[in-house]
Amino acid sequence: MSVMLIGFAVLLFIIIVVRMPIAFAMGIVGFFGFAVMMGLGWDNLSSFRWTGVLSMAANRVADTVQNYSLSIIPLFILMGNLVMRSGLSHELYNASNAFLGHRKGGLAMATVVACGGFSAISGSSLATSATMARVAMPSMRKYGYSDSLASATIAAGGTLGILIPPSVILVVYGLLTETSIRELFAAGLVPGIMGIFLYMAAVRWVVWRDPSAGPAGDKMPWKERFIALKGVIGILSLFMLVMGGIYLGVFTPTEAAGIGAGGAFIIALLRKSLTWTTLFETLSDTVRTTVMLFVIIIGALIFSDFVNRAGLPDYLLELVTSMDVAPIVVILAIMGIYLLLGMIFESLSMMLLTIPIFYPVVASLGFDLVWFGIAVVIAIEISLITPPVGMNVFVLSAVIRDIKTGTIFKGVTPFWVVDIIRLLLVLFIAQITLFLPQLLYR
Repeated sequence: MSVMLIGFAVLLFIIIVVRMPIAFAMGIVGFFGFAVMMGLGWDNLSSFRWTGVLSMAANRVADTVQNYSLSIIPLFILMGNLVMRSGLSHELYNASNAFLGHRKGGLAMATVVACGGFSAISGSSLATSATMARVAMPSMRKYGYSDSLASATIAAGGTLGILIPPSVILVVYGLLTETSIRELFAAGLVPGIMGIFLYMAAVRWVVWRDPSAGPAGDKMPWKERFIALKGVIGILSLFMLVMGGIYLGVFTPTEAAGIGAGGAFIIALLRKSLTWTTLFETLSDTVRTTVMLFVIIIGALIFSDFVNRAGLPDYLLELVTSMDVAPIVVILAIMGIYLLLGMIFESLSMMLLTIPIFYPVVASLGFDLVWFGIAVVIAIEISLITPPVGMNVFVLSAVIRDIKTGTIFKGVTPFWVVDIIRLLLVLFIAQITLFLPQLLYR
């Protein structure tokens, strides 16, 4: 156990102080930690037993690269990148604005709905925040929205990207815990829609307290509303095709990712938004993001081998059992750890660092890993807008340079509060998460 604690201390040191990328940090600590657990050290570097450690690392690399299930990641990333190049974010915002913009805080609520729709295709919180900042911010400023509410709405709405399926982070969780990806996608739908409505309620609360923060916009006639709605038929059809096919069992998540990428490519061609240059940039971005994720996953799996070899999950289970507390108390403690880690780490790093440790304990306590995965992702969503390292906030401040980071952090407080409410609802009413996967698959 002391080796495990030393390994964690070294890992945190090289991540926080040395600033080494977490993929390499986890891989290095996992490799040498595994070697120490096998009784290897500097005095026997030539020992044949090092072959076992090298084989473990090599197998992790080879198995990850050759894993057919992992092909879902580059395909969904490609689909999201093609959607972004298609300019569909403007149509999503225009359609939402047509139906909601005339209300107090309506433009902010339209932004939340547009973020939810864009998230459903892109699967990326940071991409959603950056894209919607360029689309929604000019309109909200035109109608005199406060910078605090406008920027906070975009930052919070962007967090929906990691929960509303298809979500890359849910795919990573499913691969790490060997949980059904299609069940995770089904489980994330209702909490994701809940997030949209709760964020809209947060907007209403802000404008109720300060009506000048979100003045009403122009009311569109119904004819113009339906014209605006026509612009999102393509993206709605693509979402229904991909997710409907998965939910109904017509095709697997991996096949759905391929169909989604192909559909996004056709939409981009029909909209004439692709040139040879933009196509090359889209493919290059997809490759870079995919390689980054694969390297992180490989490092996390090597670190997971070290964690399991050191017996940390078994030790934690014994500790929890000896404390004689209700299992839900353990879950609440884990969620508290995620909220604290969110102030230091970014979302994917936090998941990869902790899931290999927590999920065996959670499974041993009899909890459903699909339910736990959704709870973890919601906690990670909160971390995306939690100071001092709220990644969505920093992305937004980089895109909108004349708004201070502190202004955005101040504005996200109501959204952070409703996220906590949503997390508690999911924790104590498990059927919110499990109803759809049980209906479809169990």
